[in-house]
Amino acid sequence: MPGDDWGIAPAPFNAEQALLQLQRALRDCKLVPRGKGFGLRGKTVIELGIQDAAVAARLARRLANTPEWDRFSVESAADQRKLLDEVKKRLARWSDDD
Repeated sequence: MPGDDWGIAPAPFNAEQALLQLQRALRDCKLVPRGKGFGLRGKTVIELGIQDAAVAARLARRLANTPEWDRFSVESAADQRKLLDEVKKRLARWSDDD
């Protein structure tokens, strides 16, 4: 119903906290920290950083030594969930390709 926000505002987005949460979640996905990113089987899969009060992410399209990158900007909790879902989807696809 319109106007039923109960007077509760969403918490402001904290990029530093979101970066820590993403790093924890990526380690839970069995990815290994490599410099400013995370890798799988010796190949970099995702790189993370903070840019303009958001988390900037580069996610490999395919598991390769020199990957092509898709760029993501995480500016909210919803964006954070979408990025993690995309990482999990690609990890499953790469394990099926083996």
